Amino acid sequence: MRKALGKGFEALIPGIGSALKSQAEGTAKIPTNKIKPNRYQPRENLDETTITELADSISEHGVVQPVIVLPADGEGLYELVAGERRWRASIKAGLNEIPAIIKPLSDQESFILSLIENLQRKDLNAIEEAVAYKRLTLEFNLKQEELARALGKTRSTIANTMRLLALPENIQRAVIEGKISEGHARALSSIEDPGKQSVLLEQIIKQHLTVRDAEKLTKRAKNKGKPKDPDAVVAEEELQRALGTKVDVSYRGGKGRITISCCSLDDLNRVIDLILKK
Repeated sequence: MRKALGKGFEALIPGIGSALKSQAEGTAKIPTNKIKPNRYQPRENLDETTITELADSISEHGVVQPVIVLPADGEGLYELVAGERRWRASIKAGLNEIPAIIKPLSDQESFILSLIENLQRKDLNAIEEAVAYKRLTLEFNLKQEELARALGKTRSTIANTMRLLALPENIQRAVIEGKISEGHARALSSIEDPGKQSVLLEQIIKQHLTVRDAEKLTKRAKNKGKPKDPDAVVAEEELQRALGTKVDVSYRGGKGRITISCCSLDDLNRVIDLILKK
């Protein structure tokens, strides 16, 4: 467990750090078919390739780190808290038992430990992270400030990640499927019209745009919908009359640009002569 995470969650839930001291505590051998998934698992998708690779490693070296489970329920089943990949890989490797630490934990502690493991392994996409944060704030009444301290993040980072859940489903799905990054999604969130968001999403994917390019793209799309500065409109009209061609003048924030349209090389030379007063 990273120091920042451990210290933060220890302050939030006293004693939770001891649940992660797997090597210092005794382990038990539990049948793999007596373990059920964690109902609070924040990750929705498991990469089968990595499961297969881990299964091959387990077949050769065994399970190095035990999983963490809750005590058996009335049906004799242990609910997994941390280590789902190891558990599934052990089953794939043909193991009938797996080393485990049996730990009585509250629902909140179970959810948080599962979240910690996934964040440390970078297993969650931005949408899964956002859903986990939202559940922690709603179901366990945690404030964003508390969650930020516990995770070693800023409150704005937590808030910005959760804000992704307001995006249309097609954009969230693109993040989940790895077609765009969290940075791309944040750029798209600056556009309010879902239709425009979808058009820009396709453009980002098809053109393999970087996050910086996506930010520029969304900025241009936002500016197109804004009324032009009245002084810029007057300047356009005066230049168009003087040059006899289409002129675009943009001016915002103390910076401006003049774009002069020409239909041919001769037209370009004509405009240049007018500007230079030849």
